[in-house]
Amino acid sequence: MIKIIILLSLLLIFAACENKKISKKLDGKELLELKCATCHDINMPPLISDDELAPPMMAVSFHVYNFVKPQDESQRATKAIEFVTDYIFNPSFEKSFCDKDSLKRYGLMPSQQYNLTTDEAKAISSYMFTYFTQETLAKVQKEKAAYNALAPGKKIAIKNSCLGCHGIDKRKVGPSFIDIAKKYKNDEDAMIDSIKNGSKEKWKNSNGAVMPTFKKINNQELEILSKWIMNVL
Repeated sequence: MIKIIILLSLLLIFAACENKKISKKLDGKELLELKCATCHDINMPPLISDDELAPPMMAVSFHVYNFVKPQDESQRATKAIEFVTDYIFNPSFEKSFCDKDSLKRYGLMPSQQYNLTTDEAKAISSYMFTYFTQETLAKVQKEKAAYNALAPGKKIAIKNSCLGCHGIDKRKVGPSFIDIAKKYKNDEDAMIDSIKNGSKEKWKNSNGAVMPTFKKINNQELEILSKWIMNVL
């Protein structure tokens, strides 16, 4: 009897672990990128295109969220998730919240019954109404505005992950930009060469860290980046 109880317990633990593994695979963001991005623009905000195959996912999310009719306002997101989960498998002109011009432009979405499971559809729908929200849009727009306001040289530094190894005024893996500017203030060409071709044993206390080559940065960007570094002083 004890052996049977132990065996059953092990089977239950194994089943729970398997369910946990399955649930981990249901990443709504990953599924949306894999299954939906072929037709829907999933950028936030969307990149409008004349040849897009389907409405942007942000537009879909906003539209459905606003047009569903929950009995209780607190259930709006739940109702929206239910609607999209069903619509993915059973699309129809009658159900659609799209205006006539949009339906004429994009046509009716094909059923995804052979492309998704119900759980996958729920995961995608849940992610939609968690990420594609007015709050997320406002946050993204604020971040983009802050990035656009940066100096061109700093944008290049961010794009090439320079700030991962160099602080503006503090040493990280490599020296700070202030220290770099001081070292090369009379020889900007040498600094550009170090960025482009890497540097080894040019800094004390480097602890073996070596600056890798950045040949992917073109000459114009190198010039802009170097001027920005020089101006941090």
